[in-house]
Amino acid sequence: MKYRLKGLDCPECAATIEESLETEGIQNSGVNFLTKSISIEPRDANRVQNIIDKVKPGIVLISEEKKDYEAEEDRGRITSIIIAALLLTMGMIFRESLHETKYYWAEYVIFLSAYFLAGWKVLKTALNNILHGRIFDENFLMSIATIGAIAIHELPEAVGVMLFFDIGEFFQDMAVNKSRRSIKSIMDIRPKYANLKDNGEIKKVSPETVNVGDIIIVRPGEKIPLDGDILDGTSFLDTSALTGESVPRRVKIGDSVLSGMVNGDGLLTIKVTKGFHDSSVARILELVENAGTRKAPTERFITRFSRYYTPIVVFAAMGIALIPPLVIPNATFSQWAYRALVLLVISCPCALIVSIPLGYFGGIGGASREGILIKGANFLDAMANLHTVVFDKTGTLTEGVFKVTNVVEKNGFTKEEVLRLAAIAEAYSNHPIAISIREGYGKEIEINKIREYQEIAGHGVRVSVEDKVIVAGNDRLLFNQGIEYDVSQIPNTETVVYVAVNRTLAGYIIISDTLKSDSKETMHKLKSLGVKRLVMLTGDNRRVAENIAHELELDTFYTDLLPEDKVNKVEELMSHMGDEKLAFVGDGINDAPVITRADIGIAMGGLGSDAAIEAADIILMEDMPSKIPTAIKIARRTNRIITQNIVLALVVKVLFIIAGTLGLASMWEAVFADVGVALLAILNSTRTLRYRKA
Repeated sequence: MKYRLKGLDCPECAATIEESLETEGIQNSGVNFLTKSISIEPRDANRVQNIIDKVKPGIVLISEEKKDYEAEEDRGRITSIIIAALLLTMGMIFRESLHETKYYWAEYVIFLSAYFLAGWKVLKTALNNILHGRIFDENFLMSIATIGAIAIHELPEAVGVMLFFDIGEFFQDMAVNKSRRSIKSIMDIRPKYANLKDNGEIKKVSPETVNVGDIIIVRPGEKIPLDGDILDGTSFLDTSALTGESVPRRVKIGDSVLSGMVNGDGLLTIKVTKGFHDSSVARILELVENAGTRKAPTERFITRFSRYYTPIVVFAAMGIALIPPLVIPNATFSQWAYRALVLLVISCPCALIVSIPLGYFGGIGGASREGILIKGANFLDAMANLHTVVFDKTGTLTEGVFKVTNVVEKNGFTKEEVLRLAAIAEAYSNHPIAISIREGYGKEIEINKIREYQEIAGHGVRVSVEDKVIVAGNDRLLFNQGIEYDVSQIPNTETVVYVAVNRTLAGYIIISDTLKSDSKETMHKLKSLGVKRLVMLTGDNRRVAENIAHELELDTFYTDLLPEDKVNKVEELMSHMGDEKLAFVGDGINDAPVITRADIGIAMGGLGSDAAIEAADIILMEDMPSKIPTAIKIARRTNRIITQNIVLALVVKVLFIIAGTLGLASMWEAVFADVGVALLAILNSTRTLRYRKA
């Protein structure tokens, strides 16, 4: 169950909580700073709260069902900022007149009141971290810098730094929350109600209360609340919220529909096949939110970098404060101490540790709007640097809709007999080719006469019917069974199913499959994006695969592969690639092992498949290969924006560190530069949400 984390306001806090929970034996909690959420079992809630109280007091678990608390928090924060700003203004106006009188203590009362009002949270967090052995973070930097400024009687600057740091944090939180709401609006596909049919009456109920097998009614214009099968009605469905495609999809009786789709012009009666928590909507929302827990290498580097960076900055500031007064003639301690404090202020790493995860989160959210579910920032990062893309053939590059286009008889059998024998042999198979044979036969199959049934993986099927042994499959099956045939008469551009009875070839059936409309375009786009190698793996024979590979201009292809052969072939390809990345694209069910083995496993149209959800790293909600170039473009755009943020933050900070050390920048300028670069980086990160197709 998901809980919200009230008071969570920094990525470092989220990382600390997650590490502490893992240390205490609570694994896979999935603390997500950007969604301010944590996934735990309800029975662990009290224990988790106790752990949080030890490491990060003030952060409170709140059930996801409770109403939003952020508006109330914001009002209190704005009030304290306004009062602190008024006190600072008053102190600066009367500072000189008070300083020269016996009421000089009033100067301290005014400034320190403003200081503690603006900075109590920073001071409290820094003190708590010190007590728990975690000293070096942005709260410590701000605390030591402002306390140092008070010590050298720079009261206005101490208050100003704390106040503007608080204002900057407030605006940063607003930007992050806006991004979070933008992602929620992108994923606003959660239906609010379901029209449950109960004893002839229609009741409006919560989708979570509807059970599998219940009947629901979906009126024109309503969202489909749960996955199900249509019992009555026809309509056009708007699937754009799930797939990113604006073309309506026509549905009729017997078709399956997914929650989140919007009904068009017809009244639909639907039998529910999945409960709400197993529905497409619930799984999509969970995938997008949980994606933030899988960090990209850049995120992990910045987290490690900040842990070492902050102590280095503190010790460098100590050196600037203490060494120059000892070695430079006429240098004063207060002068160099001030410069050291400027260094502490400008060195706060907020711009990096907030904007980078926000950028990745935005990229994942933007991809989801295009019908591309990416399970983590690490996979988004990998997509930007693809070297090789390997495709399954059937159902991935081709439609996977097979039709019997010809039947050739041999050895005295008739075409009708060949088709009937094949249909009997394929009676229990769910393979698309088997289905096409049964559809081509079109008559009732005498299943009760089948005595033995054996599927031979990668070859075909073998059945016993009365006194006959029927085999149906590829040429490897004929070779395995010792059946002779003339290969020179077999067409080399189609899928062929051989049929034999009692070791005698009865004939063969030609099955046709067609390329998807966007397969060829996809290959050209991938090449133009710099993908070095395009490969196809298939269990089909070389004659069929060669024709498709030539039409798609693939670099290479491998045929006659069993499922385990595909895994071995992908491992072989990966062994020659070093650090470069390989993606495998398949249907997400039969190809689950190889999808799992690849650097990036991509499931085509796998939304309704549990196997796809579990195995794949990226899920395309439509059977469209052209979504892959789109995913690469989104990944590269996200990487560019994140690189811009890193360069911006580091360049500005280095310049101000140099200026502050030379005495050319004050604390006022340092805090404005720090807050400013953080806000710019965060606002730049929000651009990852808005991907526009070229």
